[in-house]
Amino acid sequence: MTEPTRIVRIPMRDGIEIAAALYLPPEAASVSRPTLLAASPYRFDNNAAPARPVFLWRETGPIEWYLAQGYAFVHMDVRGTGRSGGDYRYMCPAEQRDLYEVIEWIARQPWSNGRVGGIGQSYYARMQWFMAIQGPPALKCIAPFDGNVDTYRASAYTGGIPGEFPGQTWYNGTVRTVNQYPAQGPSRLLEWDYALAVRQHPTYDDFWRERAAAESLDRIRVPVLSIGVWRKVDLHLNGNIVGFERSGGPKKLLVFNSSSVQDAVSDFSSVAFHERHLLPFYDRYLKEEVDNGYDRLPPVRYYVTGSPELHTAEQWPPADAAYREFRLSGRPSGSVQSLNDGSLDDGFLDEADAPVEGPASTSYEYPDPGWRIGVVGFDERGRPDPARRVLTFTSPALTAPLHVCGPIKLVLYAASSGTDTDFIVKLSEQAPRDPGELARGVNPASQVVTKGWLRASHRALDPRWSREMAPQYAHDAPSDIVPRQVVRYQIAIMPTGHCFRAGSRLRLEIANGDSMLTENVFAHEYGPRKVGRDTFFHSAEHPSALFIPVRSTSP
Repeated sequence: MTEPTRIVRIPMRDGIEIAAALYLPPEAASVSRPTLLAASPYRFDNNAAPARPVFLWRETGPIEWYLAQGYAFVHMDVRGTGRSGGDYRYMCPAEQRDLYEVIEWIARQPWSNGRVGGIGQSYYARMQWFMAIQGPPALKCIAPFDGNVDTYRASAYTGGIPGEFPGQTWYNGTVRTVNQYPAQGPSRLLEWDYALAVRQHPTYDDFWRERAAAESLDRIRVPVLSIGVWRKVDLHLNGNIVGFERSGGPKKLLVFNSSSVQDAVSDFSSVAFHERHLLPFYDRYLKEEVDNGYDRLPPVRYYVTGSPELHTAEQWPPADAAYREFRLSGRPSGSVQSLNDGSLDDGFLDEADAPVEGPASTSYEYPDPGWRIGVVGFDERGRPDPARRVLTFTSPALTAPLHVCGPIKLVLYAASSGTDTDFIVKLSEQAPRDPGELARGVNPASQVVTKGWLRASHRALDPRWSREMAPQYAHDAPSDIVPRQVVRYQIAIMPTGHCFRAGSRLRLEIANGDSMLTENVFAHEYGPRKVGRDTFFHSAEHPSALFIPVRSTSP
C-alpha cells in the first residue's frame, strides 16, 4: 500500500482535531482534483495491512488505483479513534457534524477542485449517509456499499431481539483491537464501553434515534448510488434498500449476490469492481462527465443469487412483482425431517375459506432437548443439521423456476405459554433429495435465502415507515402478550432477489433462537427466560401465510 502523501490535522468547531491520511498522485500533487473521502474508526494506520477478507475492516476500496484515475483520497479517523482527538461515542451527533467540517476543509485546499464524494463499505458506507444528511455544499455524491441506516433495527436488536454482534463482536473484538494494536502508528485504548451502552438501551430511544440515518434520509439531495448485498440480511442489506427508497436526490440501486461476508469485502477491494460499477458514477458527478453513460443506467439493477445475469427495474420493489400467498399447513410435506414437517400450500389466493388439510395448529416446547449448538441439532451421522430440530413448512417441488424479488412478509397466528416470545424465521431453498437418503435419516441440502426476526412484545408497527408487505416496528414501547392468547403477527422478512430452481422447494423455518453455526457472528443470545411452549395456528380461522413477491420476467 502506498504511504500517504502526508498526515493532516483538521480543526473542528469545538477545538479537537481530526486526523486524516491524505493521498495525492505523486506526479501531479499540485494539481487540483476531485477528492474521495473515507471515514471510520478503523484508523488509516491500518492501511498498511493488505486488503484481504481476513481483515474485514479494510473497506476503503483500492486507494492507489483511484489516485491513478485522477482522484485525491482522504482517509479520516473519526472522532476519538486512531490519531483523532476527542472521545469515541459511536456515530454520535458530534461525529456526524465532523463530516461536514472535514468536507468543507477539503474543498478549500489547493489540491482540491472543490468537489468531494463519499466512498467505502460498512462503517464507511454508514458515514456516507450522514455526510449527505449533513449537506455540506462541497459534497457532490455518495456511493454507500453495504451500509445500514439504523443500528438498532439492523444489528443491535433485530426485531427487538438482542444480538451479540455490535457490542461484543464488532466493538470489543474489532474496533478496540485495531486501535490498540494497529499495523503501524501509536497504540490507542478506547475506554468507552459501547457494549454496555447497547445493553442500557434495549428500546429505540434517543440514544439510537440520533444515531440512525434512517430518521433523516429525506434530507439527502446529492446523487446516491446505493449498493447492497443480498447475503448481508443480518446487518446491512435493508439499509441500502431503505436508503435508496427514502433519499431525496437522484439515486440508483445496485444489489449483488456475493456469497458471504468475506466475499463482499473481497469484491469491494477489487479494481475490477470499482472500474465497472463505481468509477462511472464518480466520474459523472465529481469530474462532471455528463455523457459517460451513467445517467442511462436503469434506476434498479440486481443480480439474483446463484446466477450471473443482471436484472433491471424502474423502481423498488419492481412494479411487475406480484405477491403469491403460501398458506402454512399441518399436513406433512414428506420432504424433510424436522420437529413437525409441515407444508406450504400455494393456491388459495381466491379461496380464503377453503379448508386446510392436516392439524389446525403446531406446537413445540423450548429449549428442545435435541438442540446442541444454539437451535441446531445433529443428524444420524453426527453432522450439524439446521432443520432437524426446528419447525419447518415446505412447499411442493417447483415445476418451473421462481424468480423472487422484493420484501417478504409472514403473517403468523401464534400463542405462547409466557408473556413474551421470539420468532426467528428463515426462508430457504431446499434441494431435491436422493430417495434413499430419507431412509438413512439424511436431510436434503438447503440454502438460506433470507431471514426475519420479531420479539412478540415489540410487535407494534411504526406507522411512519411500515408498508403492507414491509412492516417496520416502532420498538419504543414493548407490550407483553397474554399467555395462551392467539395473536396475529406481521413478521418482516428481509428483501431478496433469488431464483428458486425447478425441482427445489421453498422452506420456511421457525424457532425462537438461532446458532453460531448458521449465523456466525450474527447469532442472538438464548437466555434463561426462553423456557415454554409456543403454538402456531394454520386454519381457515387463523390463516398463517407467507407472502412472496414473484417477478413476471423470466429468470
